[in-house]
Amino acid sequence: MQTYNLADWLAWMEAHHPRQIELGLERVAAVAARLTLDLSGARIVTVGGTNGKGSCVAFLEAILRTGGYRVGAYTSPHLLHYNERVRIDGSAVDDAPLCAAFSAVHAALADTSLTYFEFGTLAALWLFQRAALDVIILEVGLGGRLDAVNLIDADVAVLTTIDLDHQDWLGSDREAIGAEKAGIFRAHKAAVCADENPPRSVIAAARKVDANWYPSGSAFQFIAHEQNWNWSSQQLPRRADYDNLPLPTLPLPSAAAALAALHCLSCAISIDAIRTGLCAATLPGRFQRVRRGDVEVVLDVAHNPQAARWLAQQLAQTQLHRESRTLAVFAIMADKDVDAVIAALKPCIDAWYFGALPNNSRALVPAAIDNKLRVAGIEARTVSATIGDAYNAALAQARVGDRVVVFGSFFTVAVVLAQLQKEGMVDGG
Repeated sequence: MQTYNLADWLAWMEAHHPRQIELGLERVAAVAARLTLDLSGARIVTVGGTNGKGSCVAFLEAILRTGGYRVGAYTSPHLLHYNERVRIDGSAVDDAPLCAAFSAVHAALADTSLTYFEFGTLAALWLFQRAALDVIILEVGLGGRLDAVNLIDADVAVLTTIDLDHQDWLGSDREAIGAEKAGIFRAHKAAVCADENPPRSVIAAARKVDANWYPSGSAFQFIAHEQNWNWSSQQLPRRADYDNLPLPTLPLPSAAAALAALHCLSCAISIDAIRTGLCAATLPGRFQRVRRGDVEVVLDVAHNPQAARWLAQQLAQTQLHRESRTLAVFAIMADKDVDAVIAALKPCIDAWYFGALPNNSRALVPAAIDNKLRVAGIEARTVSATIGDAYNAALAQARVGDRVVVFGSFFTVAVVLAQLQKEGMVDGG
């Protein structure tokens, strides 16, 4: 196994465990114990929630690094390359260190079987242990309570938003989902919540474990203006008032939660580092805007109703000319609330282009997408063989000043992002 390259390891990891998802900490904890993981030298921030997790991680990472701290970040899923999931000091980890980490985890398996995500999580933690980090930021993969990253006790736990997604695993309503996501809270440690209307189950979970509860709207507040925004807190361990902060390109509630998390850590951060970090924080596939000649391409991984509503709001706010059109390139997983996603974006879209996602059994087939769009009363529909063909069809129909918005899943965005990279429109990864 030690001679495997990265592609070999990833293929092995996908086939190793009989289930793609199997929540629970018992198996991953057993392997972690044999790895003798020790992250006590770094401060830990765990970020969970339905939407906005990746953005919150990006803000934390950018601000901390600007402030002079050495940071490790673990996120998922990736768009084009697995290496995107593990960053040390701002850079994706190269293939060779990842393979060494996978080899170390494999050697510690004994008779334990791990899922792809669990295996990768332990590999990331193994790398972080050896990197002399000041802060480690861990993004929850699914849920929270039984997610592999919850193996690690966080100094600060952040919940971004709580909404309906992954109901088959987390529960059918916000209360059930909130209870699962709040499982990352720890006794006497900070629990930051960006959701201004959190489920009662989240508040109850914080009280049950005696976490230090810091919700948006009371523990910290933010107000957006046309050109800037303000953030303040009177109830965090470090109090502050910041005026005229630069508006970020990523969701503002995630930025506000990141600032709250920073004020719960024992990290000295200057206002200059905060301003610079807010401007520097970017995330591929999150309202990523790319100029392609006279047409703008917008990439967004929105795949549930809440994320679709946010995308619709951004599209409405950024339309430059009333006569310009927005053309959708759309593919989505079959287990999502497709009707609600379509309903949220229908007012913003002039024409829909869709096709099959390659080698993806979870994706909704084009005929089913076509039927859902028809039922929603959408007449401007163009079906193509693949999502790549759908993107090219949309470009062919786009006029000067139009924009093409690509959304519905990470897989959808990845197809178009890869094409844009090949064309030299965005940086390669």
